[in-house]
Amino acid sequence: MLNAIRRFVKEEEGASAAEYALLLALISLFIVGAVTLLGTNIDAAIRAAAGVISS
Repeated sequence: MLNAIRRFVKEEEGASAAEYALLLALISLFIVGAVTLLGTNIDAAIRAAAGVISS
């Protein structure tokens, strides 16, 4: 397993490790933003439903 990782890091063809890290960071930021937005919307929907039920 370690040998495969070393070969991957040393490989000079294609995208470099820095490019993969940048791509991973951008995808991670997108996922965090989407989860935050979804969480806020779900929280608002649940609070609205609870308000209707309690009244």
